[in-house]
Amino acid sequence: MKLIMIRHGATEWSVTGQHTGRTDIPLTVEGLAEATESVAGVRRVLGDDVEAAVVFSSPLQRALVTAETIFAGRPITVDPDLAEFDYGAYEGLTSPQIRERDASWSLWATGCPGGETCADVGKRADRFLVRAEAEGSVVVAVAHGHCLRILAMRAVGLAPELGAILTLDTATVSVIEDVRGKRVIRRWNLNPRE
Repeated sequence: MKLIMIRHGATEWSVTGQHTGRTDIPLTVEGLAEATESVAGVRRVLGDDVEAAVVFSSPLQRALVTAETIFAGRPITVDPDLAEFDYGAYEGLTSPQIRERDASWSLWATGCPGGETCADVGKRADRFLVRAEAEGSVVVAVAHGHCLRILAMRAVGLAPELGAILTLDTATVSVIEDVRGKRVIRRWNLNPRE
């Protein structure tokens, strides 16, 4: 399987560093431009696989609009398991604001009160991977920063908490692929607009 992961374009909250889980905010003008400008680059990354790819998206509009912009006219399957981390009581807050409440807080270690843990999101990632593997050899997942970092870890057989070692910018492309019998992170955080 080849798994292409695309993070949605910029939103007001991604620019300010606010944790945006289930709040369904739109792309900014710049975020929509990122998605539009990504079309050619995503096609370069996918190469001949672009026509064979099965495309999935988070149900949240920032991801779905990104998917619809990049894969205009293609069928897109909305998958709730690709929704972003549920930040619970920390929704809309920045990391410094959260640490004012709880100095020892770590999303990766403890999750969020009233929301999810990494293990919870890891279970969703595992369910998605089962469906993705059943779909075909080239699968695209358009989703969110924390969700995709956890999905990458689970795709290569690692613990979801290890997503902490990765970073993921808006409107970037990452590739997980089977190479010589082993699933690997082939490319990470590529800016397709370059």
